[in-house]
Amino acid sequence: MSKAKFQKNHFLVIKEAIDPKVAEFVYNYFLMKRQVARTFYDTRYISPFTTEFGVWNDEQVPNTYSHYSDIAMETLLLNVQPKMEKLTGLKLNPTYSYARIYKKGDILHRHKDRFSCEISTTMNLGGDEWPIYLENRKNVGDSSDIDPETGKNYLTSTDNEGKEIILKPGDMLVYKGMILEHWREVFLGEDCAQVFLHYNDVNSKVGDAKENMFDSRPHLGLPASFKGVKL
Repeated sequence: MSKAKFQKNHFLVIKEAIDPKVAEFVYNYFLMKRQVARTFYDTRYISPFTTEFGVWNDEQVPNTYSHYSDIAMETLLLNVQPKMEKLTGLKLNPTYSYARIYKKGDILHRHKDRFSCEISTTMNLGGDEWPIYLENRKNVGDSSDIDPETGKNYLTSTDNEGKEIILKPGDMLVYKGMILEHWREVFLGEDCAQVFLHYNDVNSKVGDAKENMFDSRPHLGLPASFKGVKL
């Protein structure tokens, strides 16, 4: 049933994809990592140009702590993969993880994702509730972009309210990130930690999933500066 639903709707909610107590542990770990990173940067213990402890200069959500390929999150990427494959009916290659701790006033504008996020997830780790919205008409988006399924330009994005998804800690939304436009309205809480786990369909018709394994890094856990590096 879930496989058919995913193929039809291009999204699926997995309740308690990880145990809520595990989600709480990862949430508290990530809060502490943010605190450590802030101290390291403020005391110049590490270079302000390094990204290995996370950054505050994410262009999508400025001045909000985020981290590409934190090792704990990369471990989650592998941990939930079998469950995702079973429920979606797809064979997947992991690409990368990305995590953020959103703060009051943040907004995630309507967007679609790049090839490395062909099959994406957002998992709630903890904090205040913050819904995510999906444009349930798959051919809607930036009219200058091409729909990877049809090869035609998208219809112009609208003000459609979209499908509201509310996740509890440990819950995970799986969606086709290149097809479904997604966004979040202004955050009114204090903080909300989400981890995004990204994959390619092994049989992708959009690009070369094998070549893009690990987001073109030699292996998981490495920063983005290792993209294209051959060991």
